[in-house]
Amino acid sequence: MTDTPAPDEPGMLPLLAAAEIQDHLMTVTNDLERLQRLLDDAGESLSVHFFTASSHLNTLLRQAAERGDSETAGLHNVMEQIAGAITALQFQDMATQLIAHTSQRLRNCADQLARDTFGDDEDGEAVVEIAPLRPNPVTQDEMDAGSIELF
Repeated sequence: MTDTPAPDEPGMLPLLAAAEIQDHLMTVTNDLERLQRLLDDAGESLSVHFFTASSHLNTLLRQAAERGDSETAGLHNVMEQIAGAITALQFQDMATQLIAHTSQRLRNCADQLARDTFGDDEDGEAVVEIAPLRPNPVTQDEMDAGSIELF
């Protein structure tokens, strides 16, 4: 009698392949979380700089108005550009929502794979990340002023 492993059940992944897939899913989830932190940091920094620049421009506009200077068209143009940049920063919020949603789906897949393939759960109550109920939290795919839809 030889120690030949029993053939896998139909539709079942070999353990090594399942472990490799789970490892890739967790790696991607970690990368997405790192990307989310980078976007958060960049968005925060840009917001601070744009709002500071906007505040300085408002001060310059007020001082020009007090002096009776009518040549403020350039400053108003810069204010409009900054307002457009701030609107574009809302992309960061949409990207963060999409990254969180995708991470949650990937973690759910990895948890289900571990539970169903490895059977490490003696009591049958493995913690599986709940999959998002909605297919996609962000319905927009472009950025126009006044067309921002969050949540």
